[in-house]
Amino acid sequence: MSVTVAKYSRVARILHWSMGVLIIANLAGGLLHDLNADLIMPLHKATGVLLLALAVLRILWRMVKPAPAFPAAMSLGERGVASFTHAILYAFMVLIPLSGWIMVSAFPRPLPFYGLFELPKFNIVKDSALWGVAAEGHELMAFALIALLLLHIAAALRHHFVLKDGILARMWG
Repeated sequence: MSVTVAKYSRVARILHWSMGVLIIANLAGGLLHDLNADLIMPLHKATGVLLLALAVLRILWRMVKPAPAFPAAMSLGERGVASFTHAILYAFMVLIPLSGWIMVSAFPRPLPFYGLFELPKFNIVKDSALWGVAAEGHELMAFALIALLLLHIAAALRHHFVLKDGILARMWG
């Protein structure tokens, strides 16, 4: 069965897929940073800040250009779970890089943005309460994000291959 649904805007689709790739790469970099921290961590930090900027842009864009309506066949419960999951994903897209930026601000090492310029740091000291929350939260939220991304991908594939309701097509080219 072929279903026609309203698509997200081109800007929303570009932000979704580019951020998806960057988020997965940055999660991998965070998990694998011990392999070559001198190479991986500067890229991880710069990409985190880039993702934070893109998340803010994406949220502002979403306010201007709301998501298309869910298909009529989706139950109220499915719509609620999808909306809640998306809200948590957006929160993580802001909170994870922000917590990382707070965390690294306590160290003397500069915070370069892909070698182009240095990013400003927050005025924070290591072992302060805020630093502890940021450091612990950064890791916990990253693992929660991995689980949520797997759920998000599984749900999209279910909609596409099992339900064939056009949900994935809303975000596809």
